[in-house]
Amino acid sequence: MRLDKVFVAVFFLLAVFVSPIRSQTASPLPERVEKFKQSGPLTPSSTYKQFAPVDEFSVEYRGNNGAGLKVDVARFRQDGEAYELLSAIADGVRAKNPGSEIKPDYGTAGITSEDQIWFFKGTTVVNIQGVKGTNPASLDAFAKSLGDSIDKGEGDIPVLIKHLPNPDEAQKSAIYLNSFTDMGELGRAYPVLSAIQSDGNADAALGTYDPSKVLVIEFHTPQLAADNDRRTIARIQELWKLGQPAPTAYKRVGNYLVFVFDAPDDQTAKQLISQVKYEQVVQWLGENPNVYKQAEQYYVNTTLGVLIAVLKASGYALIACLGMGGLIGGLLFSYRRAQQKADTFSDAGGMLRLNLDELTAETDPSRLLRERN
Repeated sequence: MRLDKVFVAVFFLLAVFVSPIRSQTASPLPERVEKFKQSGPLTPSSTYKQFAPVDEFSVEYRGNNGAGLKVDVARFRQDGEAYELLSAIADGVRAKNPGSEIKPDYGTAGITSEDQIWFFKGTTVVNIQGVKGTNPASLDAFAKSLGDSIDKGEGDIPVLIKHLPNPDEAQKSAIYLNSFTDMGELGRAYPVLSAIQSDGNADAALGTYDPSKVLVIEFHTPQLAADNDRRTIARIQELWKLGQPAPTAYKRVGNYLVFVFDAPDDQTAKQLISQVKYEQVVQWLGENPNVYKQAEQYYVNTTLGVLIAVLKASGYALIACLGMGGLIGGLLFSYRRAQQKADTFSDAGGMLRLNLDELTAETDPSRLLRERN
């Protein structure tokens, strides 16, 4: 009986202390940003529900002077999903303002339009818009400061966009699809794309090179790439027979299917395709089966490098020794010649000196002067 009372008391205390904690939902955004402070609760939102974010909400900020900002946030499971939404938003912005570009000014990458800023960072997409009395400078400072507070995730744009021709320019207007199931999501009416079947196991990037367009579809497996390649070729041949628009050029590159649309000529199309390079990074889920081969190759390469270094060093040492020996030998030879000359010439004004007192008939009779008759 006493134990029951103890359990009841403990449960009551937990309910008292835990329930207030649960009732207070912490905001994922900072309470203060620059000169602005959150002025209300988080409001659930469904602005981007077609992109299936895991969380979407809105919140307002107010400044000391009464200026206001509205912040819409959509959060996803992967960075690629967030960038897909940003690229779709940017495509809509460019339809009204053709000069608008995606730039790294806010978060990881973002785009601006009049009194609004959109950016993505990690798995988060943020839209900031002025509500009342907010000047462009305050909006800019707020967006940069808010971007600094958000987790960066991978901290980069999708790799596939970097494999487009001239990627630095392409990423300013590229459209990206992450694990798409329908090419209709691209928003472009290209009949050949009806042949593509990805089942959610492919990504795509569309770059603009006025007037040409380059579409790169990356399949997650070689089998998917091969199957879609066969269907694509058959579809292109069908379009030719029907006299319907077909890609200017097409090529499979590794797991990539590369299309060029609206190119002015075949040469331009071929040049664009030639700039797309397939790059693959292999990451083993378990132990790398090639680890021993790699270790053996590393050992061979290292040993060979050491051997070559030793041979080079020995060669240099041999050359140095031969050089020093030749130099010393030359000096000794010169010294001996000089010594011989010193012995040949006496102190008698440089004339030849005959040591007659040392010459006798017994020593060398041929050198004695004979008496004249």
